[in-house]
Amino acid sequence: MTAMWRVLVVFCTLSVLSLSYGGDIKAKSCSDVRQAYTAKGFSLVNVPHQEMSGEHLRVCPQGYTCCTSDMEDKLGQQSKLEFENLVEETSHTLRTTFVSRHKKFDEFFLELLDNSEKSLNDMFTRTYGKLYMQNSEVFLDLFTELKRYYTGGNVNLDEMLNDFWSRLLERMFQLLNSQYHFTDDYLECISKYTDQLKPFGDVPRKLKAQVTRAFIAARTFVQGLMVGREVANRVAKVNVAPACIRALTKMLYCPYCRGLPGLKPCQNYCQNVMRGCLANQADLDPEWNLFIDAMLLVADRLQGPFNIEAVMDPIDVKISEAIMTMQDNSMTVSAKVFQGCGQPKPSGMGSSSRGSRSARGISDVFNARFRPYSPEERPTTAAGTSLDRLRIVWRTMQHSVVDIKEKLKQSKKFWSKLPDEICVKDKMTESDEEQCWNSHAKARYFPEVVKDGLTNQLNNPEVEVDITRPDTLIRQQIMTLRVMTNKLKNAYNGNDIYFQDSSDEGSGSASGNGCTDGCTTEFVFVGSEAPVLGDRSDERSSAAAGGASSSPGPSPFLTLTVLLASLSWSRR
Repeated sequence: MTAMWRVLVVFCTLSVLSLSYGGDIKAKSCSDVRQAYTAKGFSLVNVPHQEMSGEHLRVCPQGYTCCTSDMEDKLGQQSKLEFENLVEETSHTLRTTFVSRHKKFDEFFLELLDNSEKSLNDMFTRTYGKLYMQNSEVFLDLFTELKRYYTGGNVNLDEMLNDFWSRLLERMFQLLNSQYHFTDDYLECISKYTDQLKPFGDVPRKLKAQVTRAFIAARTFVQGLMVGREVANRVAKVNVAPACIRALTKMLYCPYCRGLPGLKPCQNYCQNVMRGCLANQADLDPEWNLFIDAMLLVADRLQGPFNIEAVMDPIDVKISEAIMTMQDNSMTVSAKVFQGCGQPKPSGMGSSSRGSRSARGISDVFNARFRPYSPEERPTTAAGTSLDRLRIVWRTMQHSVVDIKEKLKQSKKFWSKLPDEICVKDKMTESDEEQCWNSHAKARYFPEVVKDGLTNQLNNPEVEVDITRPDTLIRQQIMTLRVMTNKLKNAYNGNDIYFQDSSDEGSGSASGNGCTDGCTTEFVFVGSEAPVLGDRSDERSSAAAGGASSSPGPSPFLTLTVLLASLSWSRR
């Protein structure tokens, strides 16, 4: 009896201890969770002080919990917001790189063009005054069209340069044959013989090759920087699917519900979640890498023999050489023109014909044809000569290109590496693989990390991804990159592709190779909200236009005196 009583006492004691211990588990404090929860900016109203049964939870484990249904919903919204911010922050450097480099390159290039034009214009204006101002539109129009092309205008470089040389031929021919009167029809006939006569020697052909390659490379490169900027900005604004929100909530905030608010996720666990949520972004990577490689190729062109400095610095020299060539061959050229277009009437006969472009008054303005231009007469500016300023700008731009190339190289494989960049140990995840959140408890995470990309998410243990429904916006950006890459490759080879339809990647023609009036050099982005590189030339060409319009009506001829001066100046 005594023995049985002792057994009963021991049993009762153990039962009481057991009940007491069980009561402690059920009554575990949620104070740490409440503190962490309020630190996120949430109200503590209806937040439990002690753990309770978790049958109501839809995402987190349904054991004893510190979370109500309302808390789980709010933590889910917080998970989405934090994920969006994580992607924005992680891609911040990439996006700002494209923004800043695009702005810097664009400013340098436009300043380079402005300085090149001013170097010529300032010297001619200071030396020849009103005479040059009345006849400067040939050169002013050349620079205006070059700027308009660069800033996205509908300009065919090949046709524009042909027109420049035709206008120059008309004026020079009238100047060298001032004893004759030429009608508009006759001048048009002269232009038709330009290719056969080659009055300017081989200069137009060589200059055209240099100008087209240099400007195609520069314009396409700055467009590429703009495309990279826009694509990165759009892809960084992730479309968070409901399945991704559940996975993020489970990873980031279910530790709160289990009373472990300070516990970080295991790194492999984090990578599986991020690979699932960023599967579409990873699919952008192959096309992104091809785009970066093409950008680097064109950047090489900007530093090579067809760089802008090699064209814009000696352009005055080359044009002067062309004019010298025509003057040397003027008798032969004139004879062939007379043979092909007919003998013109002497000046004084029909000179009053309305609408004609006569060469009257040539003796009044044409004198000192071979007047030497002294280097001491070169105009100066506060920063030295205009040419020196141009070279300073160019050197700065060259350093900028080197910097851009390094940044571009660093951006390769960015989108496939994005999950790894986010799941950095100690910052986002726990370095101790045994003391991290594995989606259920504080323990090791055993599943393997899946590969990146949409098709590899079929067996993702953490995120349910519908691999049959690619993200539409990402697919649009892939197409945008593909079109731009094609254009960059053509620019590297000296071809300028005109895209009329962004869905037709192969459409278009090279600059000057049969482009019709319908051609456009404006680059069309794929996507409903995609920007178009418009013609920004209007705002920058007004100064040049204003200079021309403020002077008296332009004379129909450009004196050889003005044109030859550039040769003298160039031999500094």
